Amino acid sequence: MLANNMAKTGVALAIFALIGTALLALTNEITKDRIAEEERLFTLRTLGEMVPDVFYDNDLVADSFQLIAPGYLGNANPKTIYRARKHNAPVAAVISTTTPDGYSGNIDLLVAINIDGKLMGVRVIKHKETPGLGDGIDIQRNDWISRFDGHSLNNPGKRGWAVKKDGGIFDQLTGATITPRAVVKAVHLCLQYFNQQQSLIFSAESDKIIDTSE
Repeated sequence: MLANNMAKTGVALAIFALIGTALLALTNEITKDRIAEEERLFTLRTLGEMVPDVFYDNDLVADSFQLIAPGYLGNANPKTIYRARKHNAPVAAVISTTTPDGYSGNIDLLVAINIDGKLMGVRVIKHKETPGLGDGIDIQRNDWISRFDGHSLNNPGKRGWAVKKDGGIFDQLTGATITPRAVVKAVHLCLQYFNQQQSLIFSAESDKIIDTSE
């Protein structure tokens, strides 16, 4: 009798587990396109915040390609680079990058750099940092991220590209040093990559994936 009851309970639990898994899969299938569209619109709004449309006359999204450069852009996944041009002359590039060094894992960023190598803006696209502490990197929570504006690879020099606790010029967030340290490092690497590969960045064919990892 006891064995029969245990068997019935096991079957019931298995059925509930299957139904739950099926519902999750169905929900994911229904919402994935909507989520992707929301992420696309958020990226477009963010691009506009960093590179105002008075500076270019091309289509940033159409004039983009993907790049694999794990040594500079965080991991081996392709990263999108958007190009801004005015009368076909390069004006700026917006580089998507990921730092794996956040307190709670990956932090996805967009880094806008003008043709002279100066930062036009940095924005956090996605993160899992601690609310009230590390999430101060989000422009919606704090203006800390805007302190990169106008800096370049040589302004400050190499030692300055760190948080103040490590001898650099960038403030750390109260109670959270790991997160801003990761962002500063990622932005600095983007500037280095832009400096080395500017010719490639503005000449690469749109919609292509270019692997520079080797």
